[in-house]
This record gives sequence, structure tokens and C-alpha cells, in this order.
Amino acid sequence: MANPVFSNSPIFQDPNARKGGSNARTAAPESTIDAVTLEKMYAGAPATPRQMGRLTYDDVIVKTGSLLALLVVVAAATWAVTPQVPWLYLVGALVGLVLGLVNSFRREPSPALIIAYTIAEGVFVGGISYLFQNFAVEGTTDGTAQPIVLQAVIATMVTFAAALALFKSGKVRVTPKFTKWLLIAMVGYLAFSLVNLVLWFFMPSDGFGPLRNGGWGILVGLFAVGLAAACLIMDFDSIKRGVEAGAPAKFAWSAAFGLIVTLVWLYLEFLRIFAMFTRN
Repeated sequence: MANPVFSNSPIFQDPNARKGGSNARTAAPESTIDAVTLEKMYAGAPATPRQMGRLTYDDVIVKTGSLLALLVVVAAATWAVTPQVPWLYLVGALVGLVLGLVNSFRREPSPALIIAYTIAEGVFVGGISYLFQNFAVEGTTDGTAQPIVLQAVIATMVTFAAALALFKSGKVRVTPKFTKWLLIAMVGYLAFSLVNLVLWFFMPSDGFGPLRNGGWGILVGLFAVGLAAACLIMDFDSIKRGVEAGAPAKFAWSAAFGLIVTLVWLYLEFLRIFAMFTRN
């Protein structure tokens, strides 16, 4: 799996690959229920997955929506104070990185740590969005620029909806070949980004690193958007596996966290692309 949030938990993997497999058998306990009680149980309404404490799509939607709302509120507050504290986004980035790694490799979800990560990412996203917007303004002749933050938000929402529609339609399926291709592409993009970051300290650039200048940088950004969209499709597939396997309801937090990680990455890539377009 490309997203460590899902790949490190057997909950979101193929249920047949779990220990014991789908054909594992256990000895049935001896029944001590009398005939009258058993008849009442059969006559009653069947328990829903929520009543049984299992993961449902509604749980994932509610948790994801709540975390997104929190992130937006924190980002808006950070945007307002960034002119006075321009380095605040760096604190959010560092804390978010640490909490992201901790949450990604935990076997059990921690709602408190996931909420803390969302707050840290909100600080980072709000601060970096303000800086990107002003960076784009400084690159124009009239001191104004397109609202790239709004454009990035809309583009992220549209891409999310498109990825979900493609996944639900079955036109894009997560196969071993798809997973292998995505893993190779992700490793390559990560290596490229690290090299670009190192060169940034030694070579001149437009503000995005020497390997992402001009039209070439836009092409790299579009490639990254494609990777993020593919990761969203893999996230959807992992969540589907978790629901079908009857995972505990608490793993809705893990699913929501995984989606937030991918959406923030997707938003940042769009923000960078629109800033490049404006300056060019």
C-alpha cells in the first residue's frame, strides 16, 4: 500500500491474508440457549454493523468531515496571525511530521493524537497558504494575483470526487500491478523531492527548487497530482476492505486520518502549481 496509515494495519488489508485465513475453523461452543430465547432472537430485528461495533462508511464520513472542518478552522485562524508570526507554519510542519509518523505506525488508532495532528496540519496549511498567495502576488506586475488558495481548494475537492467516482464505477481497480506501479512512482517522486530540496540550498531557483523551475516544475506538479489521486483510490480500496472485514468501529479514526494525509498533500501540490502559473 502507498499510504502507511493503511498498509501498516492488517485491518485494512485483504481479510483472506490474515492469520488463519478465511477457511480457519474453530470448535463451536456448546449452546446453552433455550428454545424460547432462541426463537425470540430469530424473530427480532437483525443487529446493524453500528450496533455490533463494526466499521461503517458513515463512521468514516463523519470522522473525516469533522477532521476537515477542524483543519479549515485552524488554517483560517493561522492565516490571520501569519503576518505577525510568519514562522508559525514551520512549527506546524515539524509537529505535524512527528505526529504523522507516530499515527501512521501505531497499530491502534489514538483519537487524541489524530486530532492533534489535524491541528498541527491546520497551522501548517494556513501559514503556507498565506505565504504562497503573497508569493504569487509579488511575482505579478500590478501587485494582484488570482485567488490561488481558493483554486487549490476547489481543484482538491474536484479531484477527490473524481477519484471516488472512478473507484465506485469500477473503471479503476486496485490490482497488484496498480499497487506495484504506484509504489515505484512514489519512491521515485520522494527521491526527486529530496534531491530538489538539497539543491535548493546551493542553486538559484524560482522559489520551488532548481528542479521545479518554469514549465518543467508544472509538469512535475501534475505528475504529483496524479500520484495523490492514485493514492486516494488506494485509500478507498483499503477502507472498503476494512468495512467488508468487519473491522472495529474505532478504525474509522485511522481511515479518516489516512484520507486527511492524502488530501493535504493533494492540496499543497495544486497550490504550488497555481502559484507557478501565476508567476509565469
